[in-house]
Amino acid sequence: MGDLFLVRHGETEWSRSGQHTSFTDLPLTQDGEEQAKSLAPLLSGRTFALALTSPLGRAVRTAELAGVTGAVPDPDLHEWDYGGYEGVTTVDIHRTRPDWYLWTDGVAPGPPDHPGESPAEVGARADRVLARVAAALPDGDVVLVAHGHFLRVVTARRLGLAPADGRLFQLATGTVSRLSTEHGRPVIAEWNTRS
Repeated sequence: MGDLFLVRHGETEWSRSGQHTSFTDLPLTQDGEEQAKSLAPLLSGRTFALALTSPLGRAVRTAELAGVTGAVPDPDLHEWDYGGYEGVTTVDIHRTRPDWYLWTDGVAPGPPDHPGESPAEVGARADRVLARVAAALPDGDVVLVAHGHFLRVVTARRLGLAPADGRLFQLATGTVSRLSTEHGRPVIAEWNTRS
């Protein structure tokens, strides 16, 4: 049985400024490119039974720079659809909704093509990804290269928790985390690792 590696993409301008970024396809900053390159030693020497990436450029580029070969884009690995909060910081949201919390309140409705998602909807996507992961883990390690909030939900679901429990797992840009098993049960083996 293999391990599940989670790679959060490197820094973008909006991840640096704290702006919610789901479908806006921003490139990595120079620091983000360096973060991605620095992940290569943490992943080198591994053959992945399955490598999936978000279709967004920041995740695809991170996979390339980190040396993840053969990664297949999967639309289910998109970041949480922030709807009307796309490009908005939590500080700005709190000016009109002081008690707002993404993990319990979800997002404001957005345009028809990006209406926003609830924690349960993100959890359903994570469950679909984890079904693909489960099918591949008997053949070896699996790597997912994606986004912070989405990978936090994946972690919660892999550990048998509710999607909103992703709030418990802070995840920095340009990091590798590893979920493994102990006595046949999923555990966190490494978290937020940089080389």
